[in-house]
Amino acid sequence: MTAATIDRRGLWAAAGSFVIWGLMPLYWHLLKNVPSLQIVMHRIVWSALLVVIGLCLTQGLQWLRTAMARPRVPWMLALSGLLIAFNWGLYIWAVNAGHVVETSLGYFINPLLNVLLGVLLLRERLTVAQWVSVAIAAAGVLWLTFNYGSFPWIALSLAASFGFYGFIRKLAVVDSIPGLAIESLYLFLPAVAALVWLESHGSGGFVGSWSWQTDALLVFGGVLTALPLIGFSYAVRRIPYSVVGFMQYLAPTLQLLIGVLVFGEIFDRDRAIGFVFIWIGLAIFAIDGVWRSRKLAPIVATES
Repeated sequence: MTAATIDRRGLWAAAGSFVIWGLMPLYWHLLKNVPSLQIVMHRIVWSALLVVIGLCLTQGLQWLRTAMARPRVPWMLALSGLLIAFNWGLYIWAVNAGHVVETSLGYFINPLLNVLLGVLLLRERLTVAQWVSVAIAAAGVLWLTFNYGSFPWIALSLAASFGFYGFIRKLAVVDSIPGLAIESLYLFLPAVAALVWLESHGSGGFVGSWSWQTDALLVFGGVLTALPLIGFSYAVRRIPYSVVGFMQYLAPTLQLLIGVLVFGEIFDRDRAIGFVFIWIGLAIFAIDGVWRSRKLAPIVATES
């Protein structure tokens, strides 16, 4: 597939997904008066209802039977569901606690962590350029660790949880949307039970205490959870993965800009140095990926 034949709808779907993820800090900041754990539980409930109802209307229950009949898929999706719930919770708490810059660092680190997981757990091989990129990015992480002012545990936890989430979803033989639906179903009843308990004990605010605008934001948060994931799954089937890889960095770049320019978080010289190392590593990795994909394209075209 050449640049001229890239599906434009796939490009727009990918761009839209990454822009939504990148602008998420602005949305969750609107809910800063709601406890982070309750935001996560509402996010689980409303996204589950949206995705499951959508699948049932289009496919009945066949998607559930097909996925759950596959070996290892049920317990793998249960584990991936816990990982993504942890990731969501930490991310929302960090945004509303004033750590947007550090969350962006986590999602800059994540692609390179995925590479290491592939090497260590899937026995994938890296080129010399890829090893150099990983080493430079690791130097940036170490620099930030010792010069950030505090250990960047938020960034590393976000990168690790989403990295292992992606690793499990790579191994689980199930499509993206049914996989998201089943993960959500595992979390749905505990989330509903917790919300009902909080409401009945006066700790919740969805029924009566919060404004209708806050309630609406919580419900629409489910849409914002599912929509970019659906758009991403649509895009990766229609455009080269190297293009997706380039566009992936749109989200943490937007998060970083929001943290510094909108929320006024600190971005001093020491943090800039660490980020520059990571950006250089990402650039080397991305350029190497594009070069290799273009080199292989004529060979694939000839063989086909």
